[in-house]
Amino acid sequence: MRVKKVINNNILCVVDEKGREMIVTGRGLGFKRKPGEFVDLAQVEKTYRMEGKTEQRRLRELCEQIPLEHLRLTESLIDEIRSQIAVPLNESLLITLADHISFAIKRKQEGVVFSNPLEGAIMCYYPAEYRLGQYCLRAIREESQTDLSDSEAAFIALHIVNAELNTDMSEMYDITRLIEGAVAVVEYYYQKTFDRESLDFSRFIVHLRYFAQRLFQGRPLTDGGGDQDRVFHQMIAKSCQQHYKCAQHIGAYIRNTYQKELTEEELTYLTIHLKRINMAAS
Repeated sequence: MRVKKVINNNILCVVDEKGREMIVTGRGLGFKRKPGEFVDLAQVEKTYRMEGKTEQRRLRELCEQIPLEHLRLTESLIDEIRSQIAVPLNESLLITLADHISFAIKRKQEGVVFSNPLEGAIMCYYPAEYRLGQYCLRAIREESQTDLSDSEAAFIALHIVNAELNTDMSEMYDITRLIEGAVAVVEYYYQKTFDRESLDFSRFIVHLRYFAQRLFQGRPLTDGGGDQDRVFHQMIAKSCQQHYKCAQHIGAYIRNTYQKELTEEELTYLTIHLKRINMAAS
């Protein structure tokens, strides 16, 4: 490894024999080092490398801006998160979560506290991720000796969901708001409150999560336009008229709020999920 850039006395940006950039850390590793010099591998304690070039650049920039202990803390938290989450997580979670944690600690030390307006929705619609957010918050409080607000658990949960869905945070907020709005439409239509703890409601929320992601990314479900597809949609619409009408109400809410149209394929699958949660609630 050769030094590409000295970030500080304990962190170096290096390139290996294949020209791949990475971050290496170790006590005194960067002391009096200069670009082009070889790295003493015996001093290297940790190595961080992203597959994507953009993510690697962001990691380098982050290491220039936050304390090393915040990066190490985040890495240990992500190890626990990965052990609890079955789906793959985007590698950029290390960057986004470390940046958030470091900024949250700094804000708190400066007396600035943010609330999360979507905290209730996050607790309800992403329960597994929220529990992990609570775990992370306890660990951060203990490690940093900083009494971060309870709202931070919800912020962290959104970062985890974001890494699951490979979205950015602004899109994640939109997805959560759409889910919240769609559930409000559903409960108003049926005039009942559904059990948030039930398996079928959880499946419905997971469907809404991926449905909203497809919608905002401009890749809604579409069928092949064949006769079989049309017959299937007509059969569902006719046999589940009440639930299909509710799906249409969701479509109207999305059209009015987000100026996006639902395909017949999306309406059909919404109808099936709506029927399922109502059968479970009956």
